[in-house]
Amino acid sequence: MKANSAGLALIKHYEGLRLIAYADVVGVLTIGYGHTGADVTPGLVITQTHANQLLGDDLAHFESGVGNLVDVPLNANQFSALVSFSYNLGLGNLRQSTLLRCLNRGDFTAAANQFPRWDRAGGRELTGLLKRRQAEQALFLTPPAS
Repeated sequence: MKANSAGLALIKHYEGLRLIAYADVVGVLTIGYGHTGADVTPGLVITQTHANQLLGDDLAHFESGVGNLVDVPLNANQFSALVSFSYNLGLGNLRQSTLLRCLNRGDFTAAANQFPRWDRAGGRELTGLLKRRQAEQALFLTPPAS
């Protein structure tokens, strides 16, 4: 399964696009649409094309990871919301979350209610993260177009 256009738009909106490497709110070197890793070095500059390539590669990783962690059938919006969540927080956080436990029990309402709880970075509540979690929650709860 792949993230849909709504999920991709959510990721792009909340990650933003930066073509010069920067330290995120917790000090992790980041570039493009929230790409991190050993390939991101201080002063690194990339093109829009390279940012799109990194996003595609990162999405494939998170799409695969969500697919491997979730045991219940998902619609495209639910899947895409979880990809966005994982893209921002990492698959390890999804793996250990109450959100995933509720979801894999088939309790979609309880799972949806977990999104806003993930509004912290570096031990601080961040308004931007809460807004992102609320957007992911709204996408998760949106029925697919028929």
